Amino acid sequence: QVQLIESGGGLVQSGGSLRLSCAASGRISRSYVGWFRQAPGKEREFVARIGWTFGSTSYAGSVEGRFTISRDFAKNTVFLQMNSLKPEDTAVYYCNNAPALSRLGNHDTTWGQGTQVTVSS
Repeated sequence: QVQLIESGGGLVQSGGSLRLSCAASGRISRSYVGWFRQAPGKEREFVARIGWTFGSTSYAGSVEGRFTISRDFAKNTVFLQMNSLKPEDTAVYYCNNAPALSRLGNHDTTWGQGTQVTVSS
């Protein structure tokens, strides 16, 4: 079973940038990888996703144009480049792997432990 390890979170000022990484211990193939986030007192929400094989991407409206998701086959890693960060982007960011797009974000799929992103105003 694939294990996911996120890294790259931290504290940044408004307007700054961070790059999150999601490293997979096992093989990711014919599946999807997504980034989700959860702010205090709020439900977990979708941020971005990428199809591992063909690289198709999709973004939440709140991050489109500011965030970019990508993957590196050699490193078996998915990245989330976050630019023009805003205080409302503050959350714990989670990486998720699912065998089908319809299952992305389901609790019974593979999740990482999360990485904290804090954007100060």
